[in-house]
Amino acid sequence: MKSARANRTAAAYAMAVAALGILFLPGVASAAKIKNAVAVFSGLDKITGRTTAFDVYIDETVQFGALQVTPKVCYSRDETEAQKIDGFIEVDEITLDRKIRRIFTGWMFAASPGLNAVDHPIYDVWLTGCKQSSDVPAPNETKTSTDTTSQPLSDVKPVVETKPDIKAKADTVVTPQIDPNADIGLDN
Repeated sequence: MKSARANRTAAAYAMAVAALGILFLPGVASAAKIKNAVAVFSGLDKITGRTTAFDVYIDETVQFGALQVTPKVCYSRDETEAQKIDGFIEVDEITLDRKIRRIFTGWMFAASPGLNAVDHPIYDVWLTGCKQSSDVPAPNETKTSTDTTSQPLSDVKPVVETKPDIKAKADTVVTPQIDPNADIGLDN
C-alpha cells in the first residue's frame, strides 16, 4: 500500500512542479514584423538576359516589361533578428490586345524566390527586400484608387525600357548583299 501511495504522491508532486515551471517560463520569443513602405524587386528579361532591381512603394503599380507589379504589404524583422522578408504581391500582365490579366496574387519570400514565382514566358519577377524609404520619388498623395484593373495604362510607371535600341520599320526587309565570287576561305 505504501508504494501505491508513494507513487501517487510523487506523481502529484511532479505535476505541481511542471505546472509551476510552465507558469514561470519566459514566453516564446518572436520577432515583431516591421511593416515597410517600399518593396524591392529584381526582374529578369529572359530574351535579353538583363536583370533589373527596382523599388515599388506599397499599393503603387510599376511596370516591368509587360508585367505590372503591385506590392500590398512588405514585412521584415529588426536588425537583431534573422531577416525573414515577405510580401503580399499582385502581378498583372498586359496582353497583346492591351487587356490586363492577373497572373499572380500571393506571398513572396525573399529567402525562397522560387517558392511562389511569377509564371511568365518572358519575364521573371521576385522580391528581394523591404525598406522604409527609397531614392525613387514617393507617389502622389492625391491618387485615390490603387485598383490596377481599372487603372489606365498611362498611369502606370515603367521601370525600364526593356526593348533593344534597334530602330527599324516593321515593313522594311533587309536583304544581305552576297557576292557569289567572293573567296570565303575554303580551299579544296
